[in-house]
Amino acid sequence: MPGWIVRFSVPLILLLLSGLFLLLATRAPGALWGLAFTLPLLAIAVLDFVQKKHSLRRNYPLVARFRWLFEDLRPYLRSYIVESNQDGRPFDKNARALVYARSKNQTSTHPFGTELDVYSDEYEWLSHSVAPNESVPAEFRLAIGGPQCTRPYSAAILNISAMSFGSLGGKAIAALNLGAKRGNFYHDTGEGSFSKYHALHDGDIVWELGSGYFGCRDAQGHFDEDAFRKTASLDQIKMIEIKLSQGAKPGHGGVLPGAKVTPEIAETRGIPVGEDCVSPAAHSAFSTPLELLAWAARLRELSGGKPVGIKLCVGQPHEVFAIIKAMLESGTLLDFIVVDGAEGGTGAAPVELSNRVGMPLREGLILVRNALVGAGLKDQISLGAAGKVVSGAGLAINMALGADWCNAARAFMFSLGCVQSMKCHTGDCPTGVATQDESRQRALVIEDKAERVYQFQKQTVSALRDIVVAMGLESPWQIRPHHLHERLNAAKSSSIDHIYPFLENGALLDAPGETPYAHYWAAAQTGSFRAVPAVKQTQYEKTAAR
Repeated sequence: MPGWIVRFSVPLILLLLSGLFLLLATRAPGALWGLAFTLPLLAIAVLDFVQKKHSLRRNYPLVARFRWLFEDLRPYLRSYIVESNQDGRPFDKNARALVYARSKNQTSTHPFGTELDVYSDEYEWLSHSVAPNESVPAEFRLAIGGPQCTRPYSAAILNISAMSFGSLGGKAIAALNLGAKRGNFYHDTGEGSFSKYHALHDGDIVWELGSGYFGCRDAQGHFDEDAFRKTASLDQIKMIEIKLSQGAKPGHGGVLPGAKVTPEIAETRGIPVGEDCVSPAAHSAFSTPLELLAWAARLRELSGGKPVGIKLCVGQPHEVFAIIKAMLESGTLLDFIVVDGAEGGTGAAPVELSNRVGMPLREGLILVRNALVGAGLKDQISLGAAGKVVSGAGLAINMALGADWCNAARAFMFSLGCVQSMKCHTGDCPTGVATQDESRQRALVIEDKAERVYQFQKQTVSALRDIVVAMGLESPWQIRPHHLHERLNAAKSSSIDHIYPFLENGALLDAPGETPYAHYWAAAQTGSFRAVPAVKQTQYEKTAAR
């Protein structure tokens, strides 16, 4: 049965009943009372169908209103039907409500105090000051681009993380990019390449290159320099991001079945229409740390000097150190590194990988930060963080752990109207965000949703500023580990720098054996991502093991 019949089944039934009552009224005037019931409901359904503010109501006329009815009854029915404020995965009710409120430019204040248990083992907090600093700038931006980059990019502190055209529909991509344009922040293409929907509104773009090299590949699926140069030279493309892995399914390729390879997707990715589209697990353009850096340098040259970096979910720490050693050995530097956490999202992933493979953002971010600082490279390479960021507090926490800026994906999906229905992989997204079904995408009105994207980013960054003011600091880059506290148990707490030690500048070069990473540093080699065999434990690790 066609999906639109299911979605519009209630209005269709009402229409049929109205016709039936009208027919019966010719013989039994009392049947007109039936019209008094059906016609108002039918009128509401028509209004839902034509209005442009609510995606669910456009796709599910009348029926979607029951969702808001249950929301209103939620205080009374919570324990029976509706989840509590702290329930719901991957994002709880409070997190989603915060994004919705900010995207609609509504108040995001909360009455009657926190609903969190401040004495639970999961509670964490940021230290404020008795001398707040109200002179904090209204906008935060950072220059990304090291000494080998001739065209550095001035980035916002919160941007749209990688989401491909194909995973999201064209209207969702266009709305995200228009929102990025209005707010002067960037929009990452994801590995599905730069599409006509990304180009529609000229918002800043970070072009992500995955192992499939979509948009810059030859007939065999290998990297094509000429095709890359053509797109990378566009002024709208601000940076190039090499995707080594992503948090939700690290080390895993993928297949887009031929039935889903539409002419638009085929044109965007540079693949045949109707044929399976394969993303290999590994890159073919390089196989060692030194080769990765040589390729990154070539991409920077082909793009006209734009920043080039990598995105990865940390797996084996020695591989991170191998890339660091390769930069020291070759003298070729990356301009940035984006760390994706294992809690990151995707349209579809094997359960085993999304649940049990990859390092969470906190540990991965600290490890990469320590690797850069320990090797004396942090002042030349910017560090981004991606993974489940929805609030100003989330931004502040990532900054405390070493991030220079943050990216968010699912939070921006919420700003588009996503209701976490968990249908991303089916093509049946009820709000028209994660689908190629044009009848479902109709629910998404680009101008309206772009404004919500813009408002969410603007107000979230403003919330970060409020935190910086309260902490008495000059900027979010001054937030340090000692400002962030974590409860270890019901009676004991500690600042993060006591739990996760931060290295001093050059520590890996001067005294690696005195750091927690000595084993990984010794195991890392620039000619291979494999570890040096038979590396013995250091005294530091033996002591820690006891």
